[in-house]
Amino acid sequence: MESGILIRRPAAYSKLPTKKGSHGLAHFVTPGDIVTDDTDYMRGHGSYMRDEKLHACVAGVVERINKLISVKPLKLRYNGEVGDIVVGRIKEVQQKRWKVNTNSRVDSVLHLSFVNLPGGELRRRSAADQLTMREYLKEGDLISAEVQQVHNDGSLSLHTRSLRYGKLGQGCLVVVSPSLVKRRKNHIHNLPCGATVVLANNGFIWIYATPATDNEEMDKGHGGFVADVEPVALEDREVICRLRNCIKCLAQHNIQLYDTSIMYTYDVSLSHQIKELLNPDIMSDVVNQAVLRLRREES
Repeated sequence: MESGILIRRPAAYSKLPTKKGSHGLAHFVTPGDIVTDDTDYMRGHGSYMRDEKLHACVAGVVERINKLISVKPLKLRYNGEVGDIVVGRIKEVQQKRWKVNTNSRVDSVLHLSFVNLPGGELRRRSAADQLTMREYLKEGDLISAEVQQVHNDGSLSLHTRSLRYGKLGQGCLVVVSPSLVKRRKNHIHNLPCGATVVLANNGFIWIYATPATDNEEMDKGHGGFVADVEPVALEDREVICRLRNCIKCLAQHNIQLYDTSIMYTYDVSLSHQIKELLNPDIMSDVVNQAVLRLRREES
């Protein structure tokens, strides 16, 4: 009986050349690299001084704000900002609030007063609302929300007052590094392939089949707390699985995730079966073709 063992040929390691920006600073650095030898710059996070030269202590991208230089790590915990869209999982139901895991250093908080009530009622939350909190959201539920406030200890206050946010139903969750999600004006995209992608700033990416009816019209009666549990068609499941593997390919090669990069990778991947996208060689080929197309569009 033949065994399906995949043997890959060894590849020689080559150190990438350090790219310089218009201000003479390296774009991408590894620990120990010299960021700049100009003594006029101030040291920021992710860097240290030695022999009057600024060195990087983490692998990442150099950011410069006036005279302040910092190195943003490629892999890091999520540090929230006001207005960010996040996808999180309910960890605990507490008095007047839910604790939410948002891939940050500490758990986030969703207060009862910061959610929509069924029917869109605008009133003060009563003791009866506190007793029915578990009917809205319970442990293990996935939600999409927006960051309303960032506290001194790094914890986040969330809200789901818009009908764009709320309880998530049937779909696929992909976890990537938050640094790979490109900050855009819009992070919820209805893709032409028939699926919707929520590119949350915290690295939790949610993929689901685009509903035939408008979500906001459908959610007005229950405030976004009733998830769609109808069976998903086979064609939609295949699209979701292909998108999931495409996002994994981009994340594996540290390519920024946004609607254009995902769709280009999806188009290139159509010549392969869904399961073949997990093959490292095919994964590299698909990503390279998508990156070349992105560069042609940018130029």
